Amino acid sequence: MTQPADHLQDGRRRLGYSELFVSPIGLGTWPIAGMTSLNVNDDDSLATIEQAIECGINLIDTAHCYGLHGESEMLIGKSIKGLRERLVVTSKGGIHWDTQAVRHLDARPATIISECETSLRRMEIETIDLFYLHAPDPDVPVTESATAFARLMKSGKIRATGASNLNVEQLTQFHCVCPITAVQPPYNMLQRDIENDIVPWCLKHNVSIINYWPLMKGLLAGKIRRGHSFDPNDKRLTYDVFQGEKFESAQRLLDELDAIAKSLGKSVAQIVVNWTFNQPGIASTLCGAKRNWQIRETAGAMGWNLDDASRSRIVALLNQFQLHQGPFGRRSDRAREPR
Repeated sequence: MTQPADHLQDGRRRLGYSELFVSPIGLGTWPIAGMTSLNVNDDDSLATIEQAIECGINLIDTAHCYGLHGESEMLIGKSIKGLRERLVVTSKGGIHWDTQAVRHLDARPATIISECETSLRRMEIETIDLFYLHAPDPDVPVTESATAFARLMKSGKIRATGASNLNVEQLTQFHCVCPITAVQPPYNMLQRDIENDIVPWCLKHNVSIINYWPLMKGLLAGKIRRGHSFDPNDKRLTYDVFQGEKFESAQRLLDELDAIAKSLGKSVAQIVVNWTFNQPGIASTLCGAKRNWQIRETAGAMGWNLDDASRSRIVALLNQFQLHQGPFGRRSDRAREPR
């Protein structure tokens, strides 16, 4: 979807009714937290953030729980000194780890405010541009959680409010208490459920979508192919799309995307990401990376658009694969990672 003229600024998209403008690609910093990504180190992580900024990415996304001790936010704090005014920094509250590395949902207002203040200290900044409720807490009504965001907005500690991993009913309830600027759901070529409900809701209310998992944990980057040898500790093995017939079906899709990418002189990852951030309602798509070359490649998805023939071919392919395979990307243990 082409953004209206008043929603564009030097190729960047306006978030909702705010004065925040973001690049079509944002850097997702879950990988540098070292929680599930293998072989993470500070030097490469800092180089990745620096590379993202050099490539024209101005949206840096993190969360209070990205790292047992906030490693992601602290690395961001080191990277953005002297660059703060050029960037849109987003974070999330409502999830934390205990001393045994067990994840807890806690969206009580006092917790949300405390985690926001901790995030500000870690990143050594005065204001978080966009602060999300990371996930709904089954023990706390979302309307109650929303009161904390209204207070944070009034105090100037955040500039805009977001919600991640909420359904439409929860979004509506939250939005009535504290207006939402952006939502953050999973969305990619293989996971398109939000097109049925969240996207129409966002378009109706002028709420922007900043999606995560555009490359489906690396699968749609085109480099994990048939015969790939996974590390036994690789958490991706818990997802059905990396197993059996669904993995083979995804490989057949990648075979077709290979041909499209070759015809356009782009990589598969660039084709996939460009398609994603040009879908209705999407303001920016978060690309995770732990190495500078990874974000440099995906940043190459900006500055051009797929031609009509390629878009039509992709739509036909996705409809065909969705028809035969159903939903992709479910975890075999039904657990959910914080993202």
